[in-house]
Amino acid sequence: MSKVITLGAESPEAHDAAAVAGADPVAGPVLRHVHAVMGTMVSFDVRLGDAKTNAAHLALARACARLDRADAVFSTWKPNSPMSLLRRNAMTLDKAPAEVAEVLELCALARDLSDGWFDPWKMPGGIDPTGLVKGWAVDQALGELRAAGVRAAIVSAGGDLATFGGPEPGLPWRIGVRDPRAIDKIACILESPGAVATSGCYERGSHVIDPKTGRTETRCESATVTGPELWLADALATGLLVAGEAGLAVIEAVEGYGGCVISESGSIAVTGSLPMTQ
Repeated sequence: MSKVITLGAESPEAHDAAAVAGADPVAGPVLRHVHAVMGTMVSFDVRLGDAKTNAAHLALARACARLDRADAVFSTWKPNSPMSLLRRNAMTLDKAPAEVAEVLELCALARDLSDGWFDPWKMPGGIDPTGLVKGWAVDQALGELRAAGVRAAIVSAGGDLATFGGPEPGLPWRIGVRDPRAIDKIACILESPGAVATSGCYERGSHVIDPKTGRTETRCESATVTGPELWLADALATGLLVAGEAGLAVIEAVEGYGGCVISESGSIAVTGSLPMTQ
């Protein structure tokens, strides 16, 4: 659902949309990997710095294991996953893996912070934390890389990005948000404060439920949210896609987070806190 690409340093995300000219040179050893999980491709761009190569590879393996675990526990497509069992009342929360309660607590917080525009408890078929759990899993994966002592990393799951450091020392990761009306154009460029999440309907069509009406509807072409953590940026971007420009005030009220929406006409409305570079 997300349409975000990374600019510079020949990152794998640069191939998700418009070609990127003038890519920055890569400074130092780089570890790249693509992992298929959760119905998407998760790409890793790891700048090792002084970290040992073996330690970075082990951290990458742990990061992928985190993603696989999240898919096994939270998939709503796998009939015997704990989340699927919960949704059809075949399992109680106290019998589910501990991370289920953790994620549902985060869902409740995101519901409150989004003023109800994100609400997993009002989805068809029962509770569905999909709009948050991917970001949560990517945050967990990024944490494994950070703990290994690498200099910088970016993890992209279907375009939703969690980052720390930058492509080179002293430079931030710059993220290009794709124009929803033209796959070969970039609507704006952001500096990542740690996470960038974008929701849109231009590939899968209208598929997002408005939790306040129960209908499938959105009020903009795409919505992007930035902030320190991807789990919350992911959830807020889903809600902002439904709310449209009126939801920007909700994002502005969440400390450390900023947002933008792109309308059907192509106009861009942003919060004052959005780290936009052009």
